[in-house]
Amino acid sequence: MSAGNYGKSFAYASKHYGSKGKVLMPETAPISRATLIQSFGCDVERVPMTCLMNVVNRCVQESNMTFLHPYDDSDLIAGHASLGFEVLELMPQPDVVVICCGGGGLLAGVAAAIKLSGCEKTRIYGVEPEGACTMYKSFIEKKPVGMDSKSIASGLAPPFAGTLPYELCQRYVQDIVLVNDEEIKAAVSTLYGAGLLVEPSGCAAFAAIANDRIPDIAGRNVVVILSGGNIGQDELTNFLD
Repeated sequence: MSAGNYGKSFAYASKHYGSKGKVLMPETAPISRATLIQSFGCDVERVPMTCLMNVVNRCVQESNMTFLHPYDDSDLIAGHASLGFEVLELMPQPDVVVICCGGGGLLAGVAAAIKLSGCEKTRIYGVEPEGACTMYKSFIEKKPVGMDSKSIASGLAPPFAGTLPYELCQRYVQDIVLVNDEEIKAAVSTLYGAGLLVEPSGCAAFAAIANDRIPDIAGRNVVVILSGGNIGQDELTNFLD
């Protein structure tokens, strides 16, 4: 179940191990991403966002398939934690770390790695689109919740926040902040102008910094994670000024 990046890595692994795989993609995900996943030999089925889990359950029950969750999975979160260790190799004591958040797997893994490595004073922020703020709402409700997510940052628009990511984010993340789609589009354009090809979902953390969503960062050691260059030419033309 993926809007692109997880599906791409899943498809690559399936090809590597010679296993049969299928990726369920929301209808809102760009066609170019589906084409890329299919090039690795994986089947792709595009379904409405609200039907994703129903189709997952159908595949499991009717086709005897095993579901590998794209964010609510302890092994996956542990893999994401490796990025936290990479950050600490470059900056052993960051003051602030800003990370995009969809289902919460990346944010949870990086936050846990940094905090459990002894950086107790480091403030870690997650960033979500206003139209797909499942973790933000989960923090308010004090439990994982879902919503009808809509954003140009399709990789940050899951149907619900993950249970394990929510628990880890509650423990290690300072706050979840929001950016709007126009701010994300501007971030794509700004980074492209600087020579960095970053997809909308990967720009969210930068958009938060650029629009003053993160408090008290003047003079601080700030790390901003840019996660993902999974953007086709068809998408890119819509974002550049």
